Amino acid sequence: MPALAAIKSTVASRPDPRGCDLPTCPVCADSMVAAEASAYLNDHLISYLWTCDTCGYGFVTKHSVKRFVCN
Repeated sequence: MPALAAIKSTVASRPDPRGCDLPTCPVCADSMVAAEASAYLNDHLISYLWTCDTCGYGFVTKHSVKRFVCN
């Protein structure tokens, strides 16, 4: 009996705004879901430690944070 499989596009029509900023491993290209650790460097800068579950490669990213002003 022949098997049938549907082929779906890997490109999302409207990607989740949080999901589009997640990194992939530069060694094995696996998707990274959550940082292993984070640290506030100052009021406007946060660093994240990422470790790949597939190959074990680790790296750090830094992100600037915009300050919200309430009136």
